[in-house]
Amino acid sequence: MRKRLAFVLAATGLLAGSVTAGAHANTRGPAPAPASAKEGTVTAAQLLAKVQGCSQISSGKYRTDEETSATIPVCGANGAVFWKADMDIDCDGQVTSRCNGDTDPWFQDDTAFHQSDGKPLIADKLPYVVVPSPSSTWDYRQAGIKGGGVVAVIYNNKVEYAVVGDTGPTAIIGEASYATAGALGIDPDPETGGTESGVTYILFKNSSVSPIENHDKAVSVGDGLAKQFVQSN
Repeated sequence: MRKRLAFVLAATGLLAGSVTAGAHANTRGPAPAPASAKEGTVTAAQLLAKVQGCSQISSGKYRTDEETSATIPVCGANGAVFWKADMDIDCDGQVTSRCNGDTDPWFQDDTAFHQSDGKPLIADKLPYVVVPSPSSTWDYRQAGIKGGGVVAVIYNNKVEYAVVGDTGPTAIIGEASYATAGALGIDPDPETGGTESGVTYILFKNSSVSPIENHDKAVSVGDGLAKQFVQSN
């Protein structure tokens, strides 16, 4: 978790040697071109109309950042689970010009789920979402969610299809890859980017994309699942 961990690391003095934004600016490549305003045929409004209420399935609630209170439940629906939160930027995975130890002080060169060739995911290329690691609050696996599962991410009237690609802290929710943020028009900078609210994550149960890195397939599968979701809720 990017900005969330910054609070903890700063408090313990572990950020003393962090690279400043100016120092690592030259290592970054240009920001990725935004994707279309809406992937697939189901609109943001159609999806959001089906997640107005919340039938809470988590035994507790999550924080959006380390310093905030726990206010975010995981909600259940026909064929999906969802939550409404912020978006912090995950740049973990394979080293690229945008995601590396210089651009991201908390960079890790691995992701919970891997590409078909066994390598970690590429955060600035593949739209993926981070789910909380299993805990007594909620275990994504028991809800039919798995690595490579399809997620509809909605922000500012835009829909981006992503996959479940990484896991995060057990008490915090609301994080997605550099590529997910960029496609939605959110600042993807792993240190200073993200948005504090307004993001809806709809995770479709028992779905999968193989290979996980095939974003076109995620869009195709996601569009079909979104249609079913709108019809059944």
